Amino acid sequence: MKVQRQVDNRALRAALLAGVGPLLLLAAPAAAQDATGSAEGAATDDDAIVVTGIRETIQNSISVKRRETAIVDALSADDIGDLPALSVGQAIQTITGATTHREKGDASEIALRGLGPFLSNATFNGRDATNGSGDRSVNFNQFPSELVNNIKIYKTQQANLVEGGVAGTIEIGTLRPLDFGKRRIQGEIKGQYNPYGNRIVGSGGTGWRGTLSYVDQFANDTIGISIGFQRNDTNNPEETYAASTTWSACRADIVVTNNNCTELAREDYRSDIPYYLVPNSYIFRQISETDQRDAAFGAIQWRPSDRINVNLDVQYSDRTYVESRRDLTLSEARRSLVNVEYDADGIVRHLEGQSSLESNGSELSRSEEYLGGGLSVEWKPNDRLTLTADGSYSRTIRKEVERNFRLRTDPTDVNGVRTVFNNMRIPYTYDLAPGSFVPTITIDPRFDLDNHDLFWDDARFRRDEAKRRNEIVAGRIDAIYEMDGFLRSISAGARWAQLTYRDYDVRNGDFNQNPARTEDQRINNLCRQAFPQRDYLTAADGNDIHSWATFDVDCLFREYLGTEDPGLPDDIRSVANRDVTERTLAGYVMAEYEGDLGNLPVRGNFGVRVVKTDVTSNGLRSDLVIVDNGDGTIRLDDSGEFDTVTIKSGTTRILPSVNAIFEVAPNMLLRLAGYRAMSRPAPSALGAGRTFTLEDGGSFTSVQDAIENARANGSPRLKPLMSWNADAAIEWYPNKDSLLSATVYYKQFTGGFQPVVYDESFTVDGQDVTVPVIQTRNSPDKSRIYGIELTAATRFSFLPKPLDGLGAKVSYNYADANFENQDVRLGDVYDPETETVSPGLIAPAGLSGYSKHVLSAQAYYEIGPVSLQAIYNYRSKYYQDFVGGNSQLRYVGPSETFDFRASLALMRGVSLRFEAINIFNEPKATYMPVYGSSRQYHYYGSKYFIGIRARI
Repeated sequence: MKVQRQVDNRALRAALLAGVGPLLLLAAPAAAQDATGSAEGAATDDDAIVVTGIRETIQNSISVKRRETAIVDALSADDIGDLPALSVGQAIQTITGATTHREKGDASEIALRGLGPFLSNATFNGRDATNGSGDRSVNFNQFPSELVNNIKIYKTQQANLVEGGVAGTIEIGTLRPLDFGKRRIQGEIKGQYNPYGNRIVGSGGTGWRGTLSYVDQFANDTIGISIGFQRNDTNNPEETYAASTTWSACRADIVVTNNNCTELAREDYRSDIPYYLVPNSYIFRQISETDQRDAAFGAIQWRPSDRINVNLDVQYSDRTYVESRRDLTLSEARRSLVNVEYDADGIVRHLEGQSSLESNGSELSRSEEYLGGGLSVEWKPNDRLTLTADGSYSRTIRKEVERNFRLRTDPTDVNGVRTVFNNMRIPYTYDLAPGSFVPTITIDPRFDLDNHDLFWDDARFRRDEAKRRNEIVAGRIDAIYEMDGFLRSISAGARWAQLTYRDYDVRNGDFNQNPARTEDQRINNLCRQAFPQRDYLTAADGNDIHSWATFDVDCLFREYLGTEDPGLPDDIRSVANRDVTERTLAGYVMAEYEGDLGNLPVRGNFGVRVVKTDVTSNGLRSDLVIVDNGDGTIRLDDSGEFDTVTIKSGTTRILPSVNAIFEVAPNMLLRLAGYRAMSRPAPSALGAGRTFTLEDGGSFTSVQDAIENARANGSPRLKPLMSWNADAAIEWYPNKDSLLSATVYYKQFTGGFQPVVYDESFTVDGQDVTVPVIQTRNSPDKSRIYGIELTAATRFSFLPKPLDGLGAKVSYNYADANFENQDVRLGDVYDPETETVSPGLIAPAGLSGYSKHVLSAQAYYEIGPVSLQAIYNYRSKYYQDFVGGNSQLRYVGPSETFDFRASLALMRGVSLRFEAINIFNEPKATYMPVYGSSRQYHYYGSKYFIGIRARI
C-alpha cells in the first residue's frame, strides 16, 4: 500500500509537469506576439482590463523582479489580504527557490535555493525579527498572511542590506496606509475541518479563523492608518512513531542477552569489526491538540509635506497550543538484541529484543508571543538628499510547560498476578523493509497492550519548564544623494543592534512513587482512560500497533503527588542555561549607476559593508551530585552552588558587492552579481552551558561509567560562516503575465563545522572526574555550492475563450554542495591537543536544510467570478540539525504536497473562498544517524477551509 501511494504521488507529479511544460512551450509564440504588439505601441484588450486575484499577484511579482537591481523574487499584492495562502510560510514556498520545513503539518522555517534557514536572513519591514526557536530563522507560522501584502526574497546581496545572508534575505512587508491611497474595510471568516481531528474522541475536527482590517486616510491625505486583527482557533492532531535522539553503534560480533549491547569503541571505528545502529528507545505517540493565535498589525503614516514622511508600525502575535500526548515506549532498545540483520551502512532490517514497556502521558502547553515594530523618519532637506532614521524593537518569548508521567511493566500486574513473562521485560521484533520509512515493531502477542492492569510499576512524575527570550534593539541611519551622469546616487549608512538570548530548561522531579500495592490498584483503576483516538496510524502501512492502555495525566498527578502541577523548583539556575549578548556595529557605502556601454543599456550598484560583531556568553558551572532515582537509575543534579563563566569573542568582516543589469534585447535582461556574504551562528549555538546525558536503566560501578557524554550546549567562539558568491541570470519579460528566467550561482565557503573534544574537570560527589566535552568549531576546510534556478510563468491568452483564463508558473532549483557536518558521536572529531582528527564511523551530512532539488508548480484559472489555483511543492531529502547544535545527524526525507484554493465572487466586494492543504496526507519522515535508518514519521492529515470575505 505504501509503495503504491509513492508510485501514485510520482505519477501525479509527472502528470502535472507533463501538462504544464507543453503549455508553457505553446505559450511562447503568443507571448512573443504580445511583446510585438506592445512594441508597436498598440493598445491591447489587456490594457483596458482591471486585473485582480491570482493573476494580479503574479503580475505584481513579475514587475517587482524586473525593476529590482539585485536578483529578486517576490510575491506582491496591491491590496491587504490578497496573498494567496493561509500563512506567510505557505505563501513564501510558492516563490522561486524557496521551500519550507514543515511543523505540525504547516510551513514554518524557510530554506532558499535548497539551503538551510540558518543561511538566510529574515526581516520585517526591513528590520531583523526574533523568534522563539533559538535560531535566526523566523517562524512564519506566527504571522497571518491576511495582514501581509508583500514578500521579497533577495537572492543576491547589495551593500544597503547591511547584514544579508549567504542564501538570501527574506523581507516581509506590511501596508503603508498613505501609499495605499484609499479606504478599505475588510472582514473574513473561515471554518476549518481536519479529518484527523475528527478521529479524536470527543472532537469534531473543526476550527475557525477570523480577520478584520481597516485602512484610511485623513487630514487631506497627510495622515493614514491601517490596523488588522486575526483570531485563529484550530486543531492540529498528530500521530507519530519516533526513536530517541541518541544512537549508538553496537558490535555485531558480541551478543549480550541480559544487558545493553556492546558499543564499538572509537579506536575501532576504522577496523573490520561489524556493527549496527540502534537508538536508546522507541516511542509510539498519539497527540490531540488545540491551537489558538491572536495577531494584531497596525501602522500610522504621517506626511505633512513632500519632504517629511514618518511611519510607525507595530506587529503583535500571541500563539498558544496545548498538546495531550499519549505514548507507548520501549525504553530499552539496546537490551538483549539477537538475530540482528543489518545492511552495509549499519541500518537494522530485523532484530529481536526485550524491553520494559511504558505507558507515558504528558500535557504540554507552549505559548509564543511576538512583539515588533519601529519608527522611521524620512527627511528630504533638498531635491537631491534624503536622510532616514529608523529605530526598531523585536521580542519573542516562548514558554513551554510539560507535565508527564511514566508507568512501567512488572513481572506481576497491578493486582499481584504474575504474568507469563519471567521479568518486567517483554519480547518484541523490529522489521524495516528496504525503501520503507515505516518500521514494524511487533510486541509478543501474549502481552495485551490495552490491559491497564499491566502498566503500574515505578510510577515517575516530571514537570519540565523551558523559557526562551530573544530580543533585538536596533537603530539605523541612511543618507542618499542623487546625482547626474553615470553615477545616479551615492548612499551611506550605519546600523547598531543588540541581540540578547536567554533561556532556561528546568525540571521539577523526578518524583518516583512506590506506595503500597493497594494504593497503586486504587489509582490505576481511578485514572484509566480510553484510548483517545480511532484508527491510530492506519495510514502507516506496516505499523502493527494501533492502541494501548492510557491514563489521565491530571488524575495521576493529583492522586500520587497531591497536586496537578508541582510548579517550578525554588532555584531555576542550571549549568545548561544560556545567556548570550551579541552587539553589532555595521556601516556601508553604495553607488547606483545607469548608462550605456556602446548601445547596451546597463544599470546596477556596487558598494561595501563592514560588519563588526561582539559576543558575550555567560554560563554557570557547579559541582554535581548523584541522585538515586529509586528505580535502578541515577541522575546528576547541580549542587546548588554556582560560579559564572564568561566567554567573549568578536569578528570584523568586510563584505563587498556589485550588481549589474544589461538590457541585451527589448524585454530581456542579463544580470551579473558578485558579493561576499556571511551567516551568523544561531544565538542558542553560542551558549556557554553544559548538558549531561546518562544511560537510562544501567547499573554503574563508577561515576565515569554513569556519564555517557558531556556536551556543551553551545560554542561561544563560533564565527560567522563566510562565502564568496557569483550569480548570472537571463530574464525574458514578453508581457505583464509572462516570465522566463534562468539563474546560475556559485558559492565558496571558508570554514565548515566540526566537532571538537576538550577535557574538562568536574567534581561529582566529591570525586574529581575528567570528562570529554564535545563542542563545535569552525573547521579550516573549504567547500562550495553551485546551482541553477529556473522560472517560467505565463497566462495562456492565445487560447480560445473560456480557456484564456488559464495560467501557470513553474520554478525549479538544483543545487550541488560538498559542505560537511559531522555526527558528534559517530563522526570525525578534532583533538586540539594533538591537532589530529579522529576518523568517524559514518559519513558526514551536508549543510543543514540543504536539498538538491526544489520544485514548485502552480496552475490557475480565472474567468469572471471564478478563481481556481492548484499548487504542488516538492523538496528532496535534507539534513536538519537540532536547535543549539552539538547533536547527532538527523535527515528529513523527500516531501511533496498538493494544495488547492478556489474563490467565487458572489457580488461586488463579497467572495466565497475554499482552501485544501496537504490533500494527499503526505507524511514527514526523518532518519538518524544515517539516511535510511528510520527515526521518526509524522502523519498530520489534510486540512480544509471554507469562508467568506467582504470588503468595502
